[in-house]
Amino acid sequence: MLNNKWVWAIAIANIFVYFVRYGVLDWAPTYLSEEKGFNMSESGIAYFLYEWAGIPGTLLCGYISDKVFKGRRGPAGVVFMIGVMIAVLVYWFNPAGNPLIDNMALIAIGFLIYGPVMLIGLQALDFVPKKAAGTAAGLTGFFGYIGGAVSANAIMGFVVQHFSWDAGFMLLTVSCILSVGLFAITWNVRGQEVVK
Repeated sequence: MLNNKWVWAIAIANIFVYFVRYGVLDWAPTYLSEEKGFNMSESGIAYFLYEWAGIPGTLLCGYISDKVFKGRRGPAGVVFMIGVMIAVLVYWFNPAGNPLIDNMALIAIGFLIYGPVMLIGLQALDFVPKKAAGTAAGLTGFFGYIGGAVSANAIMGFVVQHFSWDAGFMLLTVSCILSVGLFAITWNVRGQEVVK
C-alpha cells in the first residue's frame, strides 16, 4: 500500500481539500462579521447553511462519480473542486453589503466541498486490496486531519492576522488549485484496475 502512488496522490490532495473545508468553515463567522458586516445571528445562519448544503452535494458527487464517470473518482473531484474554487472567489470578491451573495457562495462551497472529502475516502478503498483498506483509509484520513483540524485554523489565523484576509483567500485558492491537480492525476484510474 505504501508503494501505491494513487493512494499518496489522494492523501496529499486530502490535505488541501480539508484545508479549504476548515479554512472556510472555521473562519466564516469572523470573516463575515469583520469584513462583511454580518451580525452574530446572520453569521450563524450562514454557518448552518454551509454545513447542511454538504448532504445533497455529497450524494450528487457520489452519483456523478458512479454514473457519469463510470467509477472514476478523479474527474468528479476535479469538477467539484473547480466549483469550490469559483465559489471561494465569489465569496472573497463579493463586496460588503451583499449578504445574499455571501450566503449563496457559502452554500455552494458547502455543497461542493463535502463530495471531494467523501471521494478521497472512497478512492482510498478503491485503490488497495481489501486487506489494506483500513490502512489506506487511515492514511488519507490522517493527512486530512493534518490539513484540516491542525493546519487550517492555525495557518489561516496566522496569515490573516499578520498579512490580510486577501492573503488568507489566496491560500484557499492555491489549495483548491493543488487539490484539482492531484485529483487530475487519478483522472483515468478506476479503483478495480489498480487492485488487480
